[in-house]
Amino acid sequence: MSDLGQMDFDVAVIGGGSAGYAAASATARGGRRTAVIEGGPEVGGLCILRGCMPTKAFLYAAEVKHLAEHAATWGIQVPEVRFDFAQVMARKNAMIDDFAGYRRQQLESGKFQFIRSRARFVDPHTVELEDGRRLTSAHFVITTGSVVAPPPLPELTAVGFLTSDDVMTLKSLPASLILLGGGAVAVEFAQFFARFGVKVTLLQRSAHLLRDFDPDAAEVIEGVFRQEGIDLFTGTRLLSARSEGGKKLVTFEQDGQTRTVAAEEIFHGLGRLPNTAGLTLAHAGVATDKHGRITTVPEMRTSAPHIFAAGDCTGPHEIVHIAIQQGEIAARNILGVTSPGRMDYRMLISVVFTDPQVACVGLTEAQARAQGRAVIAASYPFADHGKSLLMEAKHGFVKLLADPQTGEILGGACVGPSGGELIHEIVAAMAKRMTVGELATMPHYHPTLAEIWTYPAEELAAHVTQGAS
Repeated sequence: MSDLGQMDFDVAVIGGGSAGYAAASATARGGRRTAVIEGGPEVGGLCILRGCMPTKAFLYAAEVKHLAEHAATWGIQVPEVRFDFAQVMARKNAMIDDFAGYRRQQLESGKFQFIRSRARFVDPHTVELEDGRRLTSAHFVITTGSVVAPPPLPELTAVGFLTSDDVMTLKSLPASLILLGGGAVAVEFAQFFARFGVKVTLLQRSAHLLRDFDPDAAEVIEGVFRQEGIDLFTGTRLLSARSEGGKKLVTFEQDGQTRTVAAEEIFHGLGRLPNTAGLTLAHAGVATDKHGRITTVPEMRTSAPHIFAAGDCTGPHEIVHIAIQQGEIAARNILGVTSPGRMDYRMLISVVFTDPQVACVGLTEAQARAQGRAVIAASYPFADHGKSLLMEAKHGFVKLLADPQTGEILGGACVGPSGGELIHEIVAAMAKRMTVGELATMPHYHPTLAEIWTYPAEELAAHVTQGAS
């Protein structure tokens, strides 16, 4: 192995998605000789190609269709709502081509060397490319993302199933669908398919959908799904799958009873795993957990001190803005600035783009209980709020969690219209460590959706004031 000063690069980033581009841009700006090695068949990363952007294009199309179908609520006459699925896909494809094209331009801009190849570690400072070339680097940042997890039943491989990746290239919609899973990906696709006329049956292992949120949030979505015609089964255990009579069947257990459901297609929405299998990380001294997730400390450093990781391949949260932050912190620590950067998940944001949207930041009530932390909480429903009533957006609520002694806001949740936008008011408040009293007295325009936050804030502020007297 060469001396560090004779390495081909100062920093080699393996993976050209959001985390990788963020890390490489920062180290290149800092004057380090940087390379990005991207081995995927497409350039852009999961968010652009198969994740955030295309799925939200689908969901917005479904929302527009849904509003048109219910236009009579506002006295608008729409005699018949029809759609062309090919045009829905074409618009999505055109938008994603634009986003991916821009990312390709960024990667090929010349500020760092862009190498199209898979790579595997030979030793802690050397990787081998597909053509046999070897490159050395003083530091590495691994940002290889994630892949769809194996199916939960081995027989599903023979039966056949769709994944979120497959949906990106669908030519037509199935008439019916069994959807496995209850996380963000599963519920977003469940509503998308249902609103485009697919008969959806959703099977969830846990007692509620969206288990990372409090049950009160999940219960709103479960009610909406059932109202929209989705057959929802929670608390299930999958037993088997088979094909029969041109249908695909899944057998499961619920409340001690065995049930079987049938549909034209099955959608496997039970998560993703780190894309680390081909990296031969052991040759570099990089430790992983049993799922292949790279182990890192808050500085994003791995068990090999000169190697960092960011994004879905390390977690703990598979969210693109987190991946970008992790990439930037890895770069900052490679550059050796005076104070090392560390990831802080105090203001972790989660958003699910169903209708209504589900969003939270900071602590949930369940997390507070698990940590043994005392909190006070208050909610307020959209069904009793002026702007949401005008919109006929009556499902859901906002909720605030605060420290009972100081009133500092520790968390917030929003299940309702534009929830993913509204939650950022609480993100801003938590960034400045505001109290519920300060939020309650902050001016809000009327009538707006945002002013709904003042109601739980006022309730909690009164509680803190009484407790302090």
